[in-house]
Amino acid sequence: MNWYYILVGVLSLIAGIAIGFFVARKYMMSYLQKNPPINENMLRVMMMQMGQKPSQKKINQMMQAMNKQMK
Repeated sequence: MNWYYILVGVLSLIAGIAIGFFVARKYMMSYLQKNPPINENMLRVMMMQMGQKPSQKKINQMMQAMNKQMK
């Protein structure tokens, strides 16, 4: 009967790890969609630091490409 408790413990541990992984993954995906890591102002500053003159058209293209890549 002692092996039964060990088996239940190991299976519970594996199930907990799997459920925790998927819950954390879903939470992070929704967090990144609500709070994107890069916004238009950050892109504008990065382009200016690289010596490029940022146009609104170019910034919009880069934002669309990044949003497409996230989905």
